[in-house]
Amino acid sequence: MPINVDSFQDINYVIEDAAAIITINRPERYNAFRSQTVEELIKAFRAAWADRQVQAVILTGAGQKAFCTGGDVKQRAETGDYGPSESGMFEIGNLHKLIRDIPKPVIAAVNGVAVGGGHVLHVLCDLTIASSTAKFGQAGPRVGSFDAGFGSAYLARVVGEKRAREIWYLCRQYDAATAERWGLVNTVVEPEELMNEAKAWVAEIAEKSPTALRFLKQSFNADTDHQAGLSNMAMSALDLYAVSPEGMEGARAFAEKRKADFNAHVVSH
Repeated sequence: MPINVDSFQDINYVIEDAAAIITINRPERYNAFRSQTVEELIKAFRAAWADRQVQAVILTGAGQKAFCTGGDVKQRAETGDYGPSESGMFEIGNLHKLIRDIPKPVIAAVNGVAVGGGHVLHVLCDLTIASSTAKFGQAGPRVGSFDAGFGSAYLARVVGEKRAREIWYLCRQYDAATAERWGLVNTVVEPEELMNEAKAWVAEIAEKSPTALRFLKQSFNADTDHQAGLSNMAMSALDLYAVSPEGMEGARAFAEKRKADFNAHVVSH
């Protein structure tokens, strides 16, 4: 069934030549995702999978400030969850698996800040092209969240154990040049060239055998497919942690623009 792009509220989906361009369109929330956003992204990636015209997918964010800043922490502070969805679930784990499973290369065109769950999304993409103004990093331990699945275990495969632990433990932000040096992105271009560069990469990909690329992607993934089990366990743990006093303190502190006091809420272990 053809995708109904008019039904999307949180993303944009367009086909240009051989590229499916998926844009997270919540710039007023720095392209943070809620449950509905994730469901729309899943529908878009499935449509790109089914469309024979599409040879590669470009994932980007609306505006100049942010690629994606992860889960909408303000939403979580207000309601205790990431808002309603058709399925009744927050399906971020399924989105992660879909980015890996779609048998076509996925290119992250990082136009601004990629932090938290947004950082995880770009890491899971096959390739990353970054604007020179982009920033990268994690925020989970600062806002009462974490990704102990692909977001940490696979990140360590990309940048190495020491760098991955630094990214998660310190929650710093790193510029595009540093990200390229660490192997976190493939190349850095000026902001006005970002989408043109991403489309040029798709054009090169479109000249290659789609069957060969499908097998190559599956071969690359085979080495880390076992991390899906860690991801499932991590998502189950996150469901419990997010509504705990410690987890909610991080969300409230973020919404109230103050420093979180986790020690007052931590459960002894």
